[in-house]
Amino acid sequence: PQPKRTLSSRSPYALFSPTSFSPSVTPSQKYAARGSRGEVVASFGSVQGPSWSGGGGCTPKLFGPPEDNLTKSYKFMFQKALDVREVLSWRIEEIGDALKSRHHLEDFASILLPAQEPVPVLGQIGCDSNGKLNAKSVVLEGDREHSSGGQIPLDLSELKEYSLFPGQIVALEGTNSSGKRLVVSKLYEVMPRPRP
Repeated sequence: PQPKRTLSSRSPYALFSPTSFSPSVTPSQKYAARGSRGEVVASFGSVQGPSWSGGGGCTPKLFGPPEDNLTKSYKFMFQKALDVREVLSWRIEEIGDALKSRHHLEDFASILLPAQEPVPVLGQIGCDSNGKLNAKSVVLEGDREHSSGGQIPLDLSELKEYSLFPGQIVALEGTNSSGKRLVVSKLYEVMPRPRP
């Protein structure tokens, strides 16, 4: 839309218009006259078997047994959910062993079983809703070895200070008198290694 006031020679509308930046829309002569467009330099899988062809008298050959080489289409960076879960479970067990030896803890208990006395448990911090993590929405997803991956809400009111984030692997000590909520009395975290 045109402004109601008349444009002066110093008006920003006149200085920075689309016509001042792109006076023509035809492609340049260099682009139209370019060579080697659409030329295939190398290909994989276009012929029967994994053979490559290239210039310069070089013929690449497959290295290693045929079952280890790509001979058909492959999904790059494709992961199955079960494989991801297996890696996460292994990581939880590894960090759990480090926490147990560092803080001299007894064997971890299940988060699903009621406990009148404080017991150490191992798991991963999660959130019970889609919102942000707060003191009321923190849950602990137990490890597979001791807790079969079960979840339990955490009561953090007895802790003086804490800092948690979803996905964090922690060891906790607390009571679970009803079997439905874990009242946390101690929090054991993985301490970073000191820098040399």
